[in-house]
Amino acid sequence: MKIVIFGAGAIGSLFGALLSKNNDVLLLGRKSHINSIKNNGLTITGKTNLNVKINAESSFENISFSPDLLILTVKSFDTEAAIKQVRKIINNNTKILSIQNGLDNIEKISKYIKLEKIIAGITTHGAFFSKPGIVEHTGMGMTVLGSLNSTKTNFLYAVVKIFNESGIKTKESKNISVDIWNKAIINSSINPLTSIFQCNNGYLLENPILEILLENICKESTSIASAYGIDLSVDVLIKKTKEVVKNTSENFSSMLQSIKKNKKTEIDSINGKLTYIGKKYHVDTTLNDFLFHYIRSL
Repeated sequence: MKIVIFGAGAIGSLFGALLSKNNDVLLLGRKSHINSIKNNGLTITGKTNLNVKINAESSFENISFSPDLLILTVKSFDTEAAIKQVRKIINNNTKILSIQNGLDNIEKISKYIKLEKIIAGITTHGAFFSKPGIVEHTGMGMTVLGSLNSTKTNFLYAVVKIFNESGIKTKESKNISVDIWNKAIINSSINPLTSIFQCNNGYLLENPILEILLENICKESTSIASAYGIDLSVDVLIKKTKEVVKNTSENFSSMLQSIKKNKKTEIDSINGKLTYIGKKYHVDTTLNDFLFHYIRSL
């Protein structure tokens, strides 16, 4: 399969390296990272160890083909600008796969791309940049992909198959919208707290005060989801959130990584979006509102 990964950051590069074993993959990313890949190949360390020679470009102008699959892994605040750009290289047969954090990416993409051409995904893999050309795979995880309508497609089945064949453990979602909400609630509880207290994920359960805060944020975010029409169990979400904390205990959240690098975070699409929805449905948003404004201030 011909695949372009737009937003070749840590996760995009990790998936690109693995998918390139059996597919024609091109990474599209920042110049420093791309130049290093062109000169030295792409190196993955940590849970996965490999160095691959992979096609990589920093500009759409150098891409002369239309991919079968375009994987979008850009930050949520770049989604709309990215999808406007990708229209230069896609054709009627190209499908778009969004593997991004936040609640509003599909909404942004569907302004320009028909919903039946979009696949949504979430992953619990952990990764971060060591330096240009080198990505550390910090945590093994599960990837879930799903169509945005009730129709299961052969293309979705094919993508799930090539992910699994490439070593990316993947399953087909029964309801990807619910899965996206699950991840957003987990992110809303973990990422801002680790960013404010400058700690790894595991510390949230080592400190009893932070553990209580984690639970309360999770409860509030779940109540917002329920008001929106996504029926989720608070107890199940708290359990899932704590499982993620335990499984990624040594990891530093992507939000904290962004703050440490003086970069913009995805808070608008996570706690910001939850606050917006909660207020619209007259649900208490005190904690999400506080976290949103605190992280924005950083």
